[in-house]
Amino acid sequence: MSKRSNYIAKTPDHKGVINYTEHEHAIWRDLYTQQFESTAKYAASSYLAGQALLPMSEQCIPKCHEITECLMPLTGWSVTPVPALIGFAEFFQMLSKKTFPAASFIRSREDFDYVEEPDIFHEIFGHTPLLTDPGFAHFSARIGDIGSQIAPADYSWLIRLYWFTIEFGLSKQDNGYKALGSGLTSSPTELIYSVSSTVPERREFNVMDILRTPYRIDIHQPIYYVIDNINDLFQAAERDLLGDIKRAQSLGLFEPTYTTACQA
Repeated sequence: MSKRSNYIAKTPDHKGVINYTEHEHAIWRDLYTQQFESTAKYAASSYLAGQALLPMSEQCIPKCHEITECLMPLTGWSVTPVPALIGFAEFFQMLSKKTFPAASFIRSREDFDYVEEPDIFHEIFGHTPLLTDPGFAHFSARIGDIGSQIAPADYSWLIRLYWFTIEFGLSKQDNGYKALGSGLTSSPTELIYSVSSTVPERREFNVMDILRTPYRIDIHQPIYYVIDNINDLFQAAERDLLGDIKRAQSLGLFEPTYTTACQA
């Protein structure tokens, strides 16, 4: 999260509102149209339930305060626009305060199918549906709480738990796989790949294994962790995650199943 961004953040006006261009709204509209149909088929029921609760227009990029007005009475979360990339320390601190940092730019047409950096479509369409659910909202806040207590050298260990669940987690549903994570639900190509392709490895949800699994941000994931019962994820929030991180460090990382560029 600390690398240089290829995008320029949009700045809110004096009323806290970001004014997007018609071209930017058109990109949202095309992404929304495609992903709304795809998520109906490939996304987990937990995600779809949250999606139905949100005031998410297919015609234009939603305003963060509109999403906040919906989330607040449900789970106490808010959504705040931030620059394209923020550091882990700020990210964890915001999560601990139940504030979701939403990158304010939207991807270009060239990055339509997959963008390495989180954009406003990823943040709103991908992330906020899960934040309507008290269990997912608590898990995210717990990640923030733990992240605010650890040293910077430990950030990458904790973020893997967020990455392989909230960002790229799968769930078992209807005798098959359904996408749960925001990196999947907001990606035109990886959403279908994650649940249908025979290429990636799908592993059983295990906190210790997740902490030890390296990943890359610039490719479709070669490994997904599958949550058989959503309560397993919620219960993970109550674990001694500080102790888990120390134990994972003593065991070391698993060998990557890919070349090591952009590893995290």
